[in-house]
Amino acid sequence: MSITKSYSRPLDFKNGRIEMSYGAGGRAMAQLITDLFAAAFDNPYLAQGNDGALLPMATGRLVMSTDSHVVSPLFFAGGDIGCLSVHGTINDVAMMGAQPLYLSAAFILEEGFRFADLKRIVDSMAKAAFDAGVPIVTGDTKVVEQGKGDGVFITTTAVGVVRDGITLSGDRAQPGDKILLSGTIGDHGMAVLSQREGLSFDAPIVSDTAALHALVAAMLDCGASLRVLRDPTRGGLATTLNEIAKQSGVGMLLNESSIPINQPVEAACEFLGLDPLYVANEGKLVAICAAEDAERLLDVMRAHPQAKEAAMIGEVREDAHGFVQMTTKMGGRRIVDWLAGEQLPRIC
Repeated sequence: MSITKSYSRPLDFKNGRIEMSYGAGGRAMAQLITDLFAAAFDNPYLAQGNDGALLPMATGRLVMSTDSHVVSPLFFAGGDIGCLSVHGTINDVAMMGAQPLYLSAAFILEEGFRFADLKRIVDSMAKAAFDAGVPIVTGDTKVVEQGKGDGVFITTTAVGVVRDGITLSGDRAQPGDKILLSGTIGDHGMAVLSQREGLSFDAPIVSDTAALHALVAAMLDCGASLRVLRDPTRGGLATTLNEIAKQSGVGMLLNESSIPINQPVEAACEFLGLDPLYVANEGKLVAICAAEDAERLLDVMRAHPQAKEAAMIGEVREDAHGFVQMTTKMGGRRIVDWLAGEQLPRIC
């Protein structure tokens, strides 16, 4: 995302729309970058004005993650594609135990997309990055013909650094470990679905989208023996735990009564025939730690504003089949298997 001087004709952020010229590499594109993206994301690295950002060396092991965001609708209760694209990628880096340092952002814009909506999205990204303390230092913009996109797609990449002595990975869960969850499940997926389908409920359902690196830092600082961190996004809690079980070659046993869920989300899932275990989250994490440290880690999580409803929801077990099972509220037991597809597409 190279930055150049501003041009004479101001962008019409109220009534204007994206034209093909805004992705053609000429004067109009330069103005879009300068007057919209550079103005919103302003920081010393972006202000270098080059095709890449020259960044200082960081001490420690580097972690990098990239995410593409294709949310429908673009705006939903509690967030939008802009803040979601920042939070989601920061969280992927944080789940490796890293402190996120920098973000890049690439935009695919559809011809005819409203400038007012684009500015709203960019401003939301800027606020999310500022609040997280992770600047957007470089990026790219492309425009496709009307009918060949869906308004806007955003790809974000984050770079972070892991301190010495921290190793978190999906292949480190061990029999006897405890499984902790930072809060309620299903809020994001159901917020997006209700907005998409025009559904209303007695109590509002709001996305939980948030950057979790401060919570992760507090968990690491407490000295608990953490094995795995993961944010249960697409596919929800069930898919995340199946992924970890497969990586580590273990089984898991969950307690349904211990899994926190907001009543409106539970009611909406029941009404629509959805299983909340498979509904996406964007501001929650799963932690697997040594059993002897679980209560201490849980106390640290509950003391943090992003994990007040944290709960111990199960344990890791020895199982050659790698099954994730759950003791139900009725006292029975069922397999919590992988989904064949997606319950809710286009939610992140």
